[in-house]
Amino acid sequence: MSLLNKLTVDGFKSIESCELELQRLNVVIGPNGAGKSNLIGVFRFLNSVLSKQLQLYVGEHGGPDRLLHHGEKTTPKMSFRFDFGSNAYSFCLKPAVGDTMVFDWETIFFHDVRYPRPWSLQIGAGHKETALHDAASTAGQGQRVAEHVLQGVQGWVVYHFHDTSSSAPAKKTQDIDDNRAFRPDAANLAAFLYWMKLTHPTEYRHVVEHVQLVAPFFDDFTLEPSRTNPNKIKLEWRQKGSDAYFDGFSLSDGTLRFICLAVLLLQPSLPSLILLDEPELGLHPFAITILSEMIEAAARRSQVILATQSVTLLNQFSPEAIIIADNDGLRTHFRRLAEQDLSSWMNDYSVGDLWEKNIIGGRP
Repeated sequence: MSLLNKLTVDGFKSIESCELELQRLNVVIGPNGAGKSNLIGVFRFLNSVLSKQLQLYVGEHGGPDRLLHHGEKTTPKMSFRFDFGSNAYSFCLKPAVGDTMVFDWETIFFHDVRYPRPWSLQIGAGHKETALHDAASTAGQGQRVAEHVLQGVQGWVVYHFHDTSSSAPAKKTQDIDDNRAFRPDAANLAAFLYWMKLTHPTEYRHVVEHVQLVAPFFDDFTLEPSRTNPNKIKLEWRQKGSDAYFDGFSLSDGTLRFICLAVLLLQPSLPSLILLDEPELGLHPFAITILSEMIEAAARRSQVILATQSVTLLNQFSPEAIIIADNDGLRTHFRRLAEQDLSSWMNDYSVGDLWEKNIIGGRP
């Protein structure tokens, strides 16, 4: 697994220009409207590009003028570059007729350490959807590099478990074999837990034990195929000392979100990059502390980028993991916090205290 080493963005929403070095754990903080969610949004946008849904994304988000930094009169193009391992993927988009966007260029890179400059290949220009899949499946120059690039970027997933309404995907009846990967909205939560219980009992028990820490009344999940349709399954569970029936609708919003986060972070095989926007939403402070431990453990096996406004969550991480998002009224700036900059403060204050006191910035 190759870590995403550097992210370069120009002209996307509030991000006029950004070149950000990344580590295994990256915690983005900042006030409302600073643009920290736009950093996570870069990867949502990338997911749409890779799914060949660029035009759908552009249309659903109000057209090119809403995506380009201060509109297309100010910013005629936007570009992205993702450097990971010995590869990189880069593309530039510009507005086209009919409120659409086209690729100005799309390029893949491979850097052999024996040579001073990376090898690169432009795989297209003027096209409306990515050419990366075609480059990876077509024999010829760059096919192997395109395969590596595609495999790498497809492992970067944005997860969002905010929906705990009566129509939440996690609460619905699910296909029992939908277990190849944990879905970004937890739409296969029961099916994935069932698969973990059958094939990875140790990791399954870790999930149960972590849920019990934040919900002491919780005994275990009841995971069985539906009696009326063995191809279906739904989230069911037991409460200690009770023989009543409980399902996903019986869980509090915070408990359901914590279960989703526990499954994501404790699963046997993690995505190469996990992205989370305000994962602390609806969680008790103690649950946030447990969440931070799971995040740090996941970052040792994978890579994590998360945006947060929780002082409790921030206090659990070292200063080196923190990226501060500020907005000067025109653009978003990102900077990584350096522990040496805080050496005179850290003996008396936590990082969260310094954030609240506006010592490190990232406040309104």
